[in-house]
Amino acid sequence: MTILTNEEKISIIDQHKRSIEYSKYGYEMSLIEENAVSKPSQSTIDSLNQQIADMDSKLAALDAEIAALQ
Repeated sequence: MTILTNEEKISIIDQHKRSIEYSKYGYEMSLIEENAVSKPSQSTIDSLNQQIADMDSKLAALDAEIAALQ
């Protein structure tokens, strides 16, 4: 069994956060694109907003995990 140091765990969490931030930015770009069309789909907009909110929740949970390791 490998035992990771807190610094190593934080590094892994930071990598996960970076991935989530990329996904969140992609959803934000999709939202801009959807709003740019002549007839934006409200269901698509709602879905993208929910996905962005989910990314924020994930980032907050990972921040809490980092805080617990420090």
